[in-house]
Amino acid sequence: MHEVELKFGIPPENTQKIQKQINTKTAHQQKLLAYYFDTPEKALGKQGIAIRIRFEDNQWVQTLKAHGDGITKRIEINHILPLDATSPETLDITTLKPDLSLIEQEDILKKLNKILPIEQLNQELVIQYYTDIDRISRKTKKNQSTIEIAYDTGKVGAGDNPDNHQPIHEIEFELVQGDINDLLEVAQTWVNRHQLYFSTISKAERGSLLLKNKAFAKPVKANLSQLQSDKNISQQQFLQQVVSNCLLQILPNATAIAEGSPDGNHVHQLRVGIRRLRTALKSFKKFSELLDPTWQQTLKQTFCLLGEYRDKEILISKTQPMLEQQGSPVISWDTMQTHLPADVVKANEFQLLLLALMKFTLLPAVEDSPKAKKTISKKLTKLFNEIVEASENFANLETEQQHEIRKNLKTLRYLSEFAVPLYASRKQAKAFMKYLEPIQDVLGEYNDNAVGYTHYLEKSKTDLNALFAVGWFVGQEQQHAKACEHCLKVMKNAKKFW
Repeated sequence: MHEVELKFGIPPENTQKIQKQINTKTAHQQKLLAYYFDTPEKALGKQGIAIRIRFEDNQWVQTLKAHGDGITKRIEINHILPLDATSPETLDITTLKPDLSLIEQEDILKKLNKILPIEQLNQELVIQYYTDIDRISRKTKKNQSTIEIAYDTGKVGAGDNPDNHQPIHEIEFELVQGDINDLLEVAQTWVNRHQLYFSTISKAERGSLLLKNKAFAKPVKANLSQLQSDKNISQQQFLQQVVSNCLLQILPNATAIAEGSPDGNHVHQLRVGIRRLRTALKSFKKFSELLDPTWQQTLKQTFCLLGEYRDKEILISKTQPMLEQQGSPVISWDTMQTHLPADVVKANEFQLLLLALMKFTLLPAVEDSPKAKKTISKKLTKLFNEIVEASENFANLETEQQHEIRKNLKTLRYLSEFAVPLYASRKQAKAFMKYLEPIQDVLGEYNDNAVGYTHYLEKSKTDLNALFAVGWFVGQEQQHAKACEHCLKVMKNAKKFW
């Protein structure tokens, strides 16, 4: 019922090498033509479900896919359909229809019935888009495991317009049987050799985007509902769960950036995901002896390089227009970037780190790992007390000390979010979080102003017009510092949920 696979994008310069390595004597070549179905209102897609009918190995196969229980697992249910057409060319597409009565899995039927009764839902389904893929695949052995490597080229299209399509160029590694760690190690070898980069977007998702006339999915925020509730969870299992949750935010945003998204919000959400992950690895570093200290170095480097891009984008799109409304002269900022986000994300070191983190999340439980809850409570209490104490004199602290308080506040917020499932009162936890979010917003704006001041001060060395901005930031600094101090003092009233 589950497929376990990893998918990657391919640098154009390495295409021939990959084709040569896959297209061996044992390789299998297929033409895969698939039609994807949904209701006119796209009810299946809204629930993360995709249904297709595909011609493969001289037969028509109906497949239902849905989100699985983690980063690598997806639900996949296959049924061979008794169609008379022996090829796509002999098929009357107008007669093509899924048969939902073949599905027997109760949890899937329950999800489908929530949309519409099965028979009615089946009648509502119509073709939305198609994929036309040339696949070269072969199997490889790793220890006692069998892994299929599939190289796909082709397109996803919608409607009768032949120009309404997007190219597909990707490589998949699927665990046929065996240990998922073997799958990760095989993928690691290929990523290292061919500079592959993660792609989390399915062919069905590409089709859905095409229907919406969009090239990229929306930026993905942290989904805290995916954190499980287990008050007796061990320290290592807790950290594994947190790392997995961070990856669920990091991977789709990294995918969009690697594929060329110009949306700065993808960069922003990727940095938030990395910051959450760095916070967890630092705060809980004693929760597992299997953490690699070099992970933090790679995460920090990636975070900082993306930060340079993000800072420049905010200067151009937000800070400069705001200053011009205040009477500032126009300042010309160089839009050229030393490090483009796509290059940063596709860097081999970062991609290998993502695989290593995945492998960590799948490690078996350690018997002597103590329970996490008590230690987490102590960490939360210490952070909370430090922030409350600093609130009394925030406006008079040095800039670096203020920045440290802001980092502590973010740490408190992230650790609180991670910890909520360990405690009984979610209502109380929600009330506590309401105190944190507005405070972090005020401190975030204060930090943006500090960053702006630094950039305009440097700019003033070559453009005297930038001195207007420097003066404006200096004039606002004390007022903003007082506002931050006031918000921090309010935090004393927050009732701790731990």
